[in-house]
Amino acid sequence: MSAMPRIPALISRAGTASAVTAATLAASVLVPGLASQASAATPGEQALRVAAAKAGSPYQYGAAGPNRFDCSGLTQYSFKKVGKSLPRVAADQYNRTRHISGGSRQVGDLVFFHSGSNVYHVGIYAGSNKIWHAPKPGTTVRLEKIWTGSVWYGRVN
Repeated sequence: MSAMPRIPALISRAGTASAVTAATLAASVLVPGLASQASAATPGEQALRVAAAKAGSPYQYGAAGPNRFDCSGLTQYSFKKVGKSLPRVAADQYNRTRHISGGSRQVGDLVFFHSGSNVYHVGIYAGSNKIWHAPKPGTTVRLEKIWTGSVWYGRVN
């Protein structure tokens, strides 16, 4: 048997919550050069991967990881893991980012939910109008469609 791990073994060890991460890892083993492309990912894309790896972690108000999160705790934790500093709460995170239009949004940008001028929730844009976030008590970190048009976007520099 070769020294290269088998893809099904990688995926089963990783569990369903991180099957995408395992598939990416497996692809980087099988496709030369993919690992170097991954290292060229933006901080937002890297933070998105961190957040996705936390899928299934329980929501807890005021928690910032590593095993429980509220919305801004997840974004703060994810960006900190890739060397970027964010304030603790969603409104302060909005004020710290470079504000961008919805048409300019990219995977890894922050999505801020607001009512009037009040920011009340944040997630990380995953593409296809979806975010990774820690929704509310009784839920877990997950990928979900953006459910409202009352959002602003911010990019972490």
